[in-house]
Formats: sequence, C-alpha cells, structure tokens
Amino acid sequence: MVFHGLKLAKIDLDKCIDCKKCVENCRFDAIGENITVDESFCEGCGVCEYVCPVDAVSLIDRESGYSYISDTRFGPMAHAVLKTAEEASGKLVTVVRENAKKIAKKEKKELIIIDGPPGIGCPVISAITGVDLVLIVTEPTISGINDLKRIIDVSKHFEIPALVCINKYDINLKNSKMIEKYCKDKNISVVGKLPYDKIMTKSMVNGQNVIEYNESELTKMIEDMWGRIKVVLQR
Repeated sequence: MVFHGLKLAKIDLDKCIDCKKCVENCRFDAIGENITVDESFCEGCGVCEYVCPVDAVSLIDRESGYSYISDTRFGPMAHAVLKTAEEASGKLVTVVRENAKKIAKKEKKELIIIDGPPGIGCPVISAITGVDLVLIVTEPTISGINDLKRIIDVSKHFEIPALVCINKYDINLKNSKMIEKYCKDKNISVVGKLPYDKIMTKSMVNGQNVIEYNESELTKMIEDMWGRIKVVLQR
C-alpha cells in the first residue's frame, strides 16, 4: 500500500503571473527562479499556497513510501519502507501499528511485538505510545548510555514500564556496571546481559535467527531473558 507523508507543492504555470512571491517566501529554497518545485527540498508546509495571489499553487499527495503485510515462518508481520530522504516516518510507524492491530484482531493474536527505532524522535514516540512494556536494548558505550537515559525519560513521560537489555556487555565491563547502577537507581530491571558473539553475524548470513541457528550459551541467555520479560507482561 502506498504511504503518503508530507504534501508536495504543485504550481499551475497557466495561472502563474511570475510574481515570485512563492520563491521569496519558501524558507527551504524548494522553488527555483523558473517557478519549478524541487521535490527533494519541498517540506509541504503550504506557505507558497498561502502567499500566491492567483491560487496557482496547490498541495498534492506525495508518494513517500510503502506499507506491507507479509506472512513469515513465524507468523504475520506488518512492515514498511520509507523512500530515501522522505520525512513523516512517525506517521508511517503509526500505519504499520494499525496494520498490526488489524492482523492481531483478525487472527486472534494476543501479543504484538514492535521493533522500534533508535533515538527519541517521532518514530520512537509513535512506536511506544500505548504499549504495555518497553524493552530498551543498549550497549556499554558512551553514546549507548546517553541514548538509554533519554529513552528511559521518554518511557517515564508516557508512563510506560521499561526493562533493559545490555547487548555486548563484555566489550566494556565498566560501562556495563554503570548502566546497571543507573537502572537500579531508576528502579528499572536489567533482564538480560548478552555477550559479544560472532554467532549473531553467522546466523544472519545463514538467513536464520540466532535461536534456530545454533544452541549455545547465548541462545540460552536470550530464552531466559524472554522468560523474564513474559513474567512482567503477565502481571
């Protein structure tokens, strides 16, 4: 299904009187002196439509990406793709979530797992709004710790319970301990500490997830972590 994100300005040159008010008022420099719109710069803000004295400008739908519903060997999956340099990814996440809800209702599924993006921007907010639980996967790096603190604050703002998994915890044990202490101070459980393991890459190359690829200490850790997550979900 086609996803329409931001609007796109379209200029009717038959109506245009070449006053260039649209050019002068476009803060994104999306309209050239020859009164043509550069789609890669247009933000669909509508200023050009507002200032045009002869109603030569209109805003039309922009084809920003596509949403899909697929069948996998693990069950149905709602997903999407956004075209390069397109905006409104938060809106697209909302579309994917709505598709997932429809699938769950139709097929009587009790659990929806959302693979959220990194950061704290609109896509993240769209991904976690209204969920029952957030699992924050972090790494023991300075940037990872900073991002962890921010997403914990976002989860708290929306009053959503959060758990933490430290991925590749053994690449920096000092930072991992720092993360554990921070989570303890915030009363947030660290439900998993996963070591760095090349089996992750090997399983992806083989087209499998790490659980089905090979039984190892790592897979046991992941299974145990999922068990702890389910306990929290069922409360």
